[in-house]
Amino acid sequence: MSGSGRHGGVKAVLLIVLAVILIVGIGLYSKVKGTYNQLVGLDEGVKGKWAQVENQLQRRFDLIPNLVSTVKGYAAHEKDVLTEVTNARSRVGGAGSVPDKMEANNGLSSALARLLVVVERYPDLKADQNFLKLQDELAGTENRIAVERKRYNDAVVVFNTKLRSFPTNIIAGFFDFSRADLFEAPGEAKSAPKVEF
Repeated sequence: MSGSGRHGGVKAVLLIVLAVILIVGIGLYSKVKGTYNQLVGLDEGVKGKWAQVENQLQRRFDLIPNLVSTVKGYAAHEKDVLTEVTNARSRVGGAGSVPDKMEANNGLSSALARLLVVVERYPDLKADQNFLKLQDELAGTENRIAVERKRYNDAVVVFNTKLRSFPTNIIAGFFDFSRADLFEAPGEAKSAPKVEF
């Protein structure tokens, strides 16, 4: 066999190896690009769902001063409960991160529940039209918060599941994607309230 024939065979093998490397590289690039874009989409979905939760939390936040003012007129000596609601509302206003906002809003939910227990002691207040309207708006807002919280948590579960799946977890780690926090109910919600007649 001549030297030029051997040289041509090595050249052909080299071209085949380069073609295989190029095909594998393109496939790997496509997989990483697709996974990255999917993670971005899921992450943005979680952020969008959280924005909807925040819209409803803001609505509740805006209703509280009117509710407290109305109750204050009837139950002035229930100052501790009213102060607790006002302080909880302030903590919500000052919360920065998503976990801090979740914790502050859970505290506000607890304070509002205690306020509504106080209201039960005042029949005149329960009959006040302004209070009834505010209470209805608050109840509607709480329902909206529950719906948006569920949608947010559903998006978080999808995102976190994808993030932890192999090989996505490798790509997610490389691009610094991190798990999203679930919006869980406050600890008090896990035990039944004590009702006395």
